[in-house]
Amino acid sequence: MNISTWPDIYVPKYPVEVPSLEIKASNGVHLFSEATTSMYVCGITPYDATHLGHAATYLTFDLIHRYLRVQGSQVSFVENITDIDEPLLERAVRDNIDWQTLALQQVELFESDMSTLHILPPQHFIPATSVMKLIDEAISRMQQNGYVYKVDEDLYFDVSSFLVNLPVTHDEALRIFGERGGDPERVGKRNALDPVLWLANKNGEPGWESSHGFGRPGWHIECCVISLRYLLGENYLNESHGGYLIDIQGGGTDLIFPHHFMSAAQAKALLGKEFARSYIHTGMVGLDGEKMSKSKGNLVFVSKLLQDRVDPMVIRYALLTSHYSKDRMWNAAILEKAQKSIDRIRENLSKSEVAPAQPLLTKLAAAIAKDLDTEQALQAIEDWCLLSETNPQVDEAGVVSRALDSLLGLAL
Repeated sequence: MNISTWPDIYVPKYPVEVPSLEIKASNGVHLFSEATTSMYVCGITPYDATHLGHAATYLTFDLIHRYLRVQGSQVSFVENITDIDEPLLERAVRDNIDWQTLALQQVELFESDMSTLHILPPQHFIPATSVMKLIDEAISRMQQNGYVYKVDEDLYFDVSSFLVNLPVTHDEALRIFGERGGDPERVGKRNALDPVLWLANKNGEPGWESSHGFGRPGWHIECCVISLRYLLGENYLNESHGGYLIDIQGGGTDLIFPHHFMSAAQAKALLGKEFARSYIHTGMVGLDGEKMSKSKGNLVFVSKLLQDRVDPMVIRYALLTSHYSKDRMWNAAILEKAQKSIDRIRENLSKSEVAPAQPLLTKLAAAIAKDLDTEQALQAIEDWCLLSETNPQVDEAGVVSRALDSLLGLAL
């Protein structure tokens, strides 16, 4: 499956100087002030539509992307598509549809949702199925480095030398690993936490020829290879690398372990360097007091909201009302309140005279620079609306409109 990114989105120039972005990442507080920034965000497994948990995650990294560009950093941004995995194959069988057709349909829907929500596209949007040769080469290199062994016809990654950095207790790791695609009970593994690198073909599933036999890759090696190849360059295996390999690894908190941990371990096994300087994770989104999940059947899909004629900027605003790192609950009241806020902002932006733009723009930049404090940013907009209603002074509504688009992606 060959995929291009969705259409680029125009970002107006932000008219005031902004401070450097500071993020409270999962591995410490990091300041981003370099001229270039490399960012890898884990993409979708395309077996279902974009739900609000996805939207909240990609909106977070869109804010980072936008802010870095505003402060003058050149951003290299890569996102993957896990277009070969158990959930995709299982749904294709269940719905009696070709797995590639299903994947393509869901990727197209995802791209439409992202574009409608005004989320900037990555430079590279890479399906796992397009990098099988690269994965083959990477596994061979890890084999040379002594990190690969065979169980029956499958290849596993020996993670034992990396377990000192486990982000959870060993017992928790075993439980989570089993719940999220791992096979801790498999007989013949050196360590219960060792993840699969290459699965030999079985049951007529899709497969690819490789020097390791006919089969398909494990989950973590896909992201490891895609991120390194498209952020470091096509000769990344044969070049020396200093410091961290990339600047930002992003995704939801559900990816901290095993996915981000295992991808980082495999990158270090390949190149001998730490993978990412910053690991940035977004909180989970629930619905009406319950965890939102496919098994509960309570997922709220972006495409369904759009079909119900919900304004995409209202959806975006509603997701901005909570800090990105917090778990949050979604309900109809949040959407209703966001609609009222958007209506109020639009009403003020339509006026010939409003409150001065400069104080608002300075407050917005300061809020987003401080760990993407969208709650503070939205409060500053509310305060500006009140001032515009009670003491309008200048013809600067257009300045504010462009600034909201530039920094927050609110195209009003």
